[in-house]
This record gives sequence, C-alpha cells and structure tokens, in this order.
Amino acid sequence: MAAKKNTITFKGNPVALAGRWPKVGDPAPDFTVLGNDLSAVKLSDFKGKTLVICSVPSLDTSVCDMEVRKFNERATSLGSDVAVLAVSMDLPFAQKRWCGAAGVKNVQTLSDHRAASFGNAYGVLIEDLRLLARAVFVVDKKGQIRYIQIVKELSSEPDYEAALTALKEAQR
Repeated sequence: MAAKKNTITFKGNPVALAGRWPKVGDPAPDFTVLGNDLSAVKLSDFKGKTLVICSVPSLDTSVCDMEVRKFNERATSLGSDVAVLAVSMDLPFAQKRWCGAAGVKNVQTLSDHRAASFGNAYGVLIEDLRLLARAVFVVDKKGQIRYIQIVKELSSEPDYEAALTALKEAQR
C-alpha cells in the first residue's frame, strides 16, 4: 500500500505534497538549489549560521511578495550569525529581477526549479503544480531543525512572530 501523502489546501482544495516532512529535532536535510548567479548553493554553505528558510510558491504573487519583504525587513535586526533564505521554483533570473525591484537585500533568494531538491527533501513540493508549499523552517547553528511551520492554506501568510520567536530560541 502506498504511503499517504501530506496535504495542504490551495483555495480550499486539497493538494498533495511529495516527500516527507522532517521533524523538529531532526538534522536539516541537505539540498542543492541555484543562486541568482546560477551557482549551486547547498545547506552546508551556511554551516555555523542559524537559518530561517521560507519556501514560497512564487515571488511574483502578492502573498509571497509580502512574506519575503517582511522577512527582509526583520532580517536587518537578526545579526550576522543568521541567514534568511527564500526558496521557490522561480527561475534565478526572475528572482534576481524581483529582488532588485523590491529592494530585497537581507534575504537570499534561491531557485529549486532544476531538481526540486529542497522541495523533495523538506516535503513541500506540490508535484501537480511544480510549486513549493508555503513553509518556514528554523535550523540552528549545529544543523538541527528547531521549528517547522507548514502553512495549511497556500494563499495564507505564515505566522511571522512564531517563526521569529523560534529563531531567537534557536540562537541561545
């Protein structure tokens, strides 16, 4: 019997996610995505930093735009030992264009379009749409997942305060 897939909703309709959600306390799964310059970026590139990783469907949608802008604003006060990453299926060129237009400099946008490495490793790939579900993960300096928020409705924003509170706890 096939394993039951995790689901979220998109405009109230259920959509299945590929992969398994990691658990709090697990080592953060490795992934390889693309930077805006087409370079390979891996989880290990951020060793020794506390991470806020948000996955979004597309930066060119209003909720994703607002979410990444909010994390960008908050990132200015998080310290140099924190990296905020926004992963989407958008092409690196589109991400770079969006960052320039939005003035986003404190969040690193990363593209999972090539292999869906992040989406599969973190269980947030919506296979039928080839988009990522909206989620926030906090990873501590040792590479351990300290917080997971899978947003149940794709068109809803995450709970920013809960994620930032978890980040502060992970920095201790």
